[in-house]
Amino acid sequence: MVLFRRNIAGTDEVRELIASLKHLFDGPAFFAIDQEGGPVQRLAEPGCEGFVKVPAMRTLERRSASDVETLGRLMGEQLASVGFNLSFAPVLDVDTNPANPIIGVRAFSPDPQRVGELGVAYANGLAAAGILSCGKHFPGHGDTVIDSHLGLPRLPHDRARLDAVELVPFAMAHAALPTMMTAHILFEAIDPELPVTFSPHVIPPLLRDNLGYDGLVFSDDLEMKAVFDHFSPTEMAAGLVRADVDVALVCRDLTFAHRVGVALASADEADPTTARRARRRIATALAQIPTAQTSPPLAQSHRELTELIAHG
Repeated sequence: MVLFRRNIAGTDEVRELIASLKHLFDGPAFFAIDQEGGPVQRLAEPGCEGFVKVPAMRTLERRSASDVETLGRLMGEQLASVGFNLSFAPVLDVDTNPANPIIGVRAFSPDPQRVGELGVAYANGLAAAGILSCGKHFPGHGDTVIDSHLGLPRLPHDRARLDAVELVPFAMAHAALPTMMTAHILFEAIDPELPVTFSPHVIPPLLRDNLGYDGLVFSDDLEMKAVFDHFSPTEMAAGLVRADVDVALVCRDLTFAHRVGVALASADEADPTTARRARRRIATALAQIPTAQTSPPLAQSHRELTELIAHG
């Protein structure tokens, strides 16, 4: 379950909404949100009382890893206080292109090593608060000039370039990340036909085999025009299985979500091994969520977050 600003009327309302949604599930479930800070923060004052408006991650580039870990913990405590257990953060993209219309200040740095260092710290902070982190957007969205919400970005980068730049933060951070998210990007030198989310030539060899990552992988939203305008639900489902993506995100249209779900069920029947692997990874991630989430009062994390940001 992913909530957006459009689903949230206020702090008390979102707490009550999540509590009511939990009753729809027989066991644990993901309650997720994009709460990166900066331009991507669904919960923030004044609309959500008690939630500090956190600056973009780029402003933290010169802060210590300890400060960033503390920030992650406090942001996680705020999320846990209303019932969330998964934050689609940190952004592990390397901001190598000033013309990038969608990443920019969301990235920690144009330096891959710095992105990795601060990404690990942020993920560890979320974990300390009982919140699952999600590294995104694998294998890297920092060099594009097209927003994948609006079109399909294409990059010429080969494996050597990815190893030297885009993959560095993921290699540094993968052990700290229970989940990751794909990038809807077509890397022409690696797969000239399929974007990462549907390609057998990116996640399976680069993330699963090379990095040894066996955590949960989410697709980015399948309603984004990068993929929505080019693939049917049946093609998407087949591609997700081929790419070893475990969970498909459809974040607005329930009819489209149902069509993708039906197509995935058929694809899973054709490849039950992949389906079993995805269910195992989902179960493993869910098992990492504390059974009884406890967090400090929202006012306490608000005060500490405000002080931490002010002392930068």
